[in-house]
Formats: sequence, C-alpha cells, structure tokens
Amino acid sequence: MENQELSMPTKYDPEKIESGRYQWWLDGKFFEAKDDKTKEPYTIVIPPPNVTGKLHLGHAWDTALQDILTRMKRMQGYDVLWLPGMDHAGIATQAKVEGKLREEGKSRYDLGREKFLEESWKWKEEYAGFIRNQWAKIGLGLDYSRERFTLDQGLNDAVNEVFITLYKKGLIYRGEYIINWDPQTKTALSDIEVIHKDVQGAFYHMRYPLVDGSGSIEIATTRPETMLGDTAVAVHPKDERYQHLIGKKVLLPIVNREIPIVADDYVDMEFGSGAVKITPAHDPNDFEIGNRHDLPRILVMNEDGSMNDNADKYKGLDRFDCRKQIVKDLEEQGVLFKVEEHMHSVGHSERSGAVVEPYLSTQWFVKMQPLANEAVKLQENEDKVNFVPNRFENTYMRWMENIRDWCISRQLWWGHRIPAWYHKETGEVYVDKTPPSDIENWEQDTDVLDTWFSSALWPFSTMGWPNTESEDFKRYFPTNTLVTGYDIIFFWVSRMIFQSIEFTGEKPFKDVLIHGLVRDEQGRKMSKSLGNGVDPMEVIDKYGADSLRYFLTTGSSPGQDLRFSMEKIESVWNFANKIWNASRFALMNMDDMTYNEIDLSGEKSVADKWILTRLNETIESVTSLADKYEFGEVGRILYNFIWDDFCDWYIEMAKLPLYGEDEAAKKTTRSILAYVLDHTMRLLHPFMPFITEEIWQNLPHEGESITLASWPKVNPALTDQKAANDMKLLVEIIRSVRNIRAEVNTPLSKKIKMLIKAKDESTLSTLTLNKGYIERFCNPEELEISQDLQAPDKAMSAVVTGAEVFLPLAGLINIEEEIARLEKELDKWNKEVSRVQGKLSNERFISKAPESVVAEEHEKERVYLEKRKSVEARIEELKSEV
Repeated sequence: MENQELSMPTKYDPEKIESGRYQWWLDGKFFEAKDDKTKEPYTIVIPPPNVTGKLHLGHAWDTALQDILTRMKRMQGYDVLWLPGMDHAGIATQAKVEGKLREEGKSRYDLGREKFLEESWKWKEEYAGFIRNQWAKIGLGLDYSRERFTLDQGLNDAVNEVFITLYKKGLIYRGEYIINWDPQTKTALSDIEVIHKDVQGAFYHMRYPLVDGSGSIEIATTRPETMLGDTAVAVHPKDERYQHLIGKKVLLPIVNREIPIVADDYVDMEFGSGAVKITPAHDPNDFEIGNRHDLPRILVMNEDGSMNDNADKYKGLDRFDCRKQIVKDLEEQGVLFKVEEHMHSVGHSERSGAVVEPYLSTQWFVKMQPLANEAVKLQENEDKVNFVPNRFENTYMRWMENIRDWCISRQLWWGHRIPAWYHKETGEVYVDKTPPSDIENWEQDTDVLDTWFSSALWPFSTMGWPNTESEDFKRYFPTNTLVTGYDIIFFWVSRMIFQSIEFTGEKPFKDVLIHGLVRDEQGRKMSKSLGNGVDPMEVIDKYGADSLRYFLTTGSSPGQDLRFSMEKIESVWNFANKIWNASRFALMNMDDMTYNEIDLSGEKSVADKWILTRLNETIESVTSLADKYEFGEVGRILYNFIWDDFCDWYIEMAKLPLYGEDEAAKKTTRSILAYVLDHTMRLLHPFMPFITEEIWQNLPHEGESITLASWPKVNPALTDQKAANDMKLLVEIIRSVRNIRAEVNTPLSKKIKMLIKAKDESTLSTLTLNKGYIERFCNPEELEISQDLQAPDKAMSAVVTGAEVFLPLAGLINIEEEIARLEKELDKWNKEVSRVQGKLSNERFISKAPESVVAEEHEKERVYLEKRKSVEARIEELKSEV
C-alpha cells in the first residue's frame, strides 16, 4: 500500500478527490452490465431528461436515488444495468430551435422540414453533451454502451410497430374532435399538458331575438368571440319556461344567421338563465350536443388564434382583441345587457404558457378504455406494480378509471412522424411501416406523435423490442425499479404500464419509487419567475457531489417534498470532512498493514467488541431500510454510527492501545480500524461514491474498485451484546461526568475526585475491568468504585443504568441548585415512565407489535423506573443536608 500521508492530503478537498475519478470508473467499465448468467439481473432505466436544457435539482435528486440503488445492488452481487438516455421532447425542443432561428431572422418554413430537422439534431447533440457532463459531475454509474435516445432508429421501429398494431386493432383512430389547441406553438395538446389557472374573467349576458319577433332568449358566455360560430341555442326538455320555444329559431346577432332552439338533457336548468349557446367547433360539450342534433360545425379561428373568414368583419383580429370589439358592438346594438365579473379556471399550455383554445381539429387518438382496463386489472392481483409510498397507487388508479381518449398527433416536425399516408385523389388512408409502392400518388401525414407516445415504450424499446429475441430484452426486461416524481404519474408512469401490458404481456417494472419536488427553504416551488432556482452544478463546485447527493437522498422520506438548504449541505460537508480526518488518522496508524494481515482473532477490548457489534447492527439496519427505500432513515443511522460511535468514541478509545506498549493490542486495534472503516465505506459508498472510493483505495483492500466490492454482511461471530451493554454504561458515565463538569465550569484538565456506586456484582466487575477508560476520559484525581459506598456530602450526582456517579465538588456546588437540577431530571424520568407504560397498556400495541419490540419496551420500563427511583432517593438525601 502507498504511503498514506502522501496519498491522503491533510485537508478534505472534494474538487481534488472527485477530479478524474469518474473517468477512471468509466475506463474500468465498472458500470457496464456484464450479462453474467451466474448473477440475478437488476435493471433501472433512467427517466430520460429532455434535450432542451440543463439538469436541475430535481434531476440530481432523481438520478442520485437511482445511483444509490444500482451501486448497492452491484455490490450485492447483481448483474446491474442502469440504462441512460434522453428524450427528444417534441414541443419543447422545437420551440427552442425555432427561438434560435428567430434570433437569426428565420423561421422553420424558410428552412423547410429537412433542414429544420438538421438544426434540431445539432441542438440535440450539443445539449446531450451538456447532460452527459452533468451526469459525470454527479457521479452516476450509467452503462453508456447502451445509451438510447427517444428518436433513434431502434425506438422509431418500436414506435411504428406500436402505432400500426394499435391502428389495426381499432385502438388508434383519426377523427374530427374538439382538442386542446396551443395557438402559440400551433399544435394539439393532450389533457395533461394543460395547466388550469384561476383567471379573472366575466360573464357576458346577451339576448338573442326570436325570428318570429315574439321576444328573445337570454344566454350568457365567458367567450363572446365564439358566438360567431354558434349554430343553436339549447334548453332542457323539461324546462317549463322554454318548452313553447323548442323548435323555434333565433337570429344570431352580428352575423344575422338563423339558428334553432333545441332541447338537450345536458343543459342545467338551475344555472344562469337555463339557456345556453351552442358552438360545436369551439367547445367539447357543445361538440357532443351538436352531434346529437346534427348541427353544423363552424370554426371561426385560425391555428394562431386569429379570427378567420367565418368571423365576418372581425377577420384577422386576435381572439382577445376580437372579444373586446365584439363586446363593444353588442353593447351598441343593445344585445349585451349585463357584464358580470367572474373568476374561472382557464387552461394554459404547459409548454408555452398560452391560453389553450378548445378547437375543432382532425387528429389521431388512442382509444384508451380497453388499454386502461388491463392496467386496472393488473393492480387487482398480487403481481401488481408496487407503488412506494403506496398512497400513490390511488392517484394512479383514479386517473386510469376516469381515462379519456388520448390525442397523440402533434403539429410539429421534430418527433416520430406518423406512419400514415393519404391518397391524393381518393383520400384513402394507408398505415404501414413502409410507404405505398406508388408513392407519387400519396402524401404522408405531416404530423408527429406526442413525445409521451415514444417515452411510454422506454422500458422495453430501449432493450431492443420489437425484436423479442434481443439478448437485453430477454435478460433485463421487465425492469426492477422506476424512480420518478409524483408530478408525472399521469404523463409517464401510467402510459408505460398500459403499453407494456399490451405489447409485452408484462408490467414494465416491479416497483415505482416516488419522490416529491425540491422546494426552496420557504417551501415554495422553484421557478424562474421567483428567481429561487439552484443550479446543482454550482452546489457541487462549492461543496462537492458527495455532499449534494447525501443531502438530496437522505433529506426526506419517499413521496415527500424536500426543502433545499445550503446550511444543511454545508453540514454534510462537515460530516464528509469528519470521515476524512478520522480515516486519515486510522490510516496513519495502520503501519502499512496489508489486507491479508487483518486479523480479528486477537484478544479484544470492550470498545473493540462494542464497535464490531454496532457495525453489525448498522449493516443490518442499513440493508433492511435501503431495501424498503427508506433512505432518510439509512442516512440517520449511518451518520450516527460514523460520527458518534466510530469517530467520537471508538477512535478516541483506540488511541489507548495505539499509543501503548502492548504490540498484540496494537495489532488487533489496527485490524479492527481497517475492518470497520472498510465496511463503513462500503455502506456509505452508494451515497458518497467519491470520498468512499478515495479512502477505500488507501485502505488495505482486495479488488480494483469499491464499486465492485461486496456489500457488507452481518457476521454473527462478531456480535457481543454484553460488551455492547458494558460500553453503553461506560459512555453514560463519561457523558454524565462531562455534563456535570460543564455545569460547574470545571474543565477536563482539572482533576477531581470521583465515586461510582455499582448496583450489583456484574456492574462492579465491568467498571473495575474498564477502569482505564474512565480514568482516561473523566480525568479523576481519585476513583473509587464500590457496591456499598455512601454518597458524600455536597456531591453532584448522576444516575446511569446500573450505577450512580458522585462528584464531590465542595465549594463548587450549591445544594439548592443541585436539587433543582435533579428535580428536572426526575420530571424527565416521570415522563419517560408515563410514555412507556402508556404504550404497554395499549392492547393494540401489545397485540400488533413484534415480540422483540414489546420486550424492548418492557426493558425500557425497568431501566426508567430504576433511574427514577435513584433520582428520588438522591433528592431526599440532599434535602436532608439542607
């Protein structure tokens, strides 16, 4: 092994230790799936980030969780595939590329489809490079030999296969429907790409005159500009106010078109006047009413939201300008008689922010009910997809059970072009992977498919499907865990599940681990408008990837949002620094020990036995909690073990033999330091890969990299419960003495008299055997340990498990103050006794909790009662002295 002092700098510098390490991992091909048939496969596919920009904190959190899982499973002996890739993000990327062209004074139409796509591919290459650099900086163990892109040739084959198969089954159809239209990007949107916001608007109340001159009918609308496309007024068939008008006609103001009054059950008699205007080309409900009554559909807008030829004199006006003008004109004509302010929910495009227009358009749709039924059926059996936390299964099921058909065509150029051709003369539709042979007579559909259509196939299309003989598909599909945020359960998770069931007959993943959103310290969502976003790369530049990763992955429980805190990241950096310094101390005292020289068979001190027992407990807890995705708890357990047990206690106690004369004790201590540090670095490695690799490389070890080292296992031979309890007693005594010294301002350097009264023979034996630790860490001038000593006058005291500690501090102690302090302690033990007895008297707890947990509570009750009794007795003693 190299000289530790030279290879481990005195100062922990994340930038230095992280620099170059990732490339070293890649060069070693440590992250590549090996297709090793002796191992069980474990697969995760990365949720592909969009090639529209740079990664944010949410991506860092999401991918760090996946990295923890894949690093841990690799160490546990699985053949791990973590497949990377990116999403072409149709609307978002096209908008970015068009924006870039606008800056150059061009539009996509100036370039034409082919040239525009060339520009889009250039954009993709540039931003994919940025994303890979960021993945590297976070330290993600991805198998780049299998990287995919949602627009690559293999995925295009999969997309075409799915489209054509669903079309032939009658599950994809083309029709004229009201869809969500984004006038800014000029494309259709699916329902979940529409964000509803409350907006201050108005109800415009109008009177449409009856053609026969017998009066008028009152209607109200929030969108008066659409009245130009009205083709009827509807009333409820049972509404007595209007029964005599059904079948009559009204004259549509402005346009002077005669339109009928129809009866339809959809109309709510209680709402407004009970009569509604019907505009089949601009409202989904009106569209359905129009179909029932065979009404014409008159579209009055262009794709960009401006008014078209059917808008009469308003042609060319923007829809909102038209609204203002038409309101003015209707007021002048006396048709509009009241404007009522009204807060209502208005759909906005998730991508462009534009107000979405319900718009009559010919689009391609997926018939969702049959696909959703199979997905719902899956969740009714034992082999269902397991949501973590399971409350998100309800979110998923609600959406699946109330599904609407999915509009999948988008009026874009960047994306998977729809494999459909239309005959130039007959209009016949031809759907296939290859164009018709007489291609000159056909035109291909100019639209592309919704981005989610291709990403819905991600878990199996990336494995080589539709070639079901693909080695990767056979071995690594279905995948094990999907890690994603709760905000895309509808967008993505649901679609992967129903497409996977339909095309592979299997669920795409066993578990879905749901995390929340990263919010700022005040709990607000991070956004450009608030200016509260944080660039994860800047955090890494300041504190290192390990600090960011550990904070993100251990800072909340599954499904919960996470509040970002620079202060907490700094405290993780301090934790890493503590690990670094403790490791450096241990390494400097290992005397160039090799891996084969590690020997745990020698005579061990109570501290040795205790730290090995605590290591076993930590291994067991970390492994079990990590398997349940409870990484917040894992972080707490690792932090406590490393900071408190290993650094603050064991290393300090190890200094006694290391600086002593007993060579055998030195060798055992070095071996235990090496063994515990090695196992601790392995447990911590998935969370903090850089620092753990650096330390592990300096430790006596076998193998090339900690990434391939085996995951620690509990070694029962190294558990010694008696030693653990003995150490607990020693720590209690040392802590209580330190606390008393602090209270009376007596530094550790000042020697004081110390007496310990043991409750029984066993405790007396433990304390006598380990007297050296008490002397080393309490610095007594005189130490007396006995079963039958009397409490001295004017002594501060502490009650510990099985013993009482007395520090006669004449001149420093105020008996009144000591009684007050002990009364506070008595109050604490009263509360603890009350709490534990409340638990033990709860029949539900006794019947449901495991036996070991109940036994633990009984033991706590015994200890608390004993401590309470001792404190009460001591208070009585002191009161008798006053």
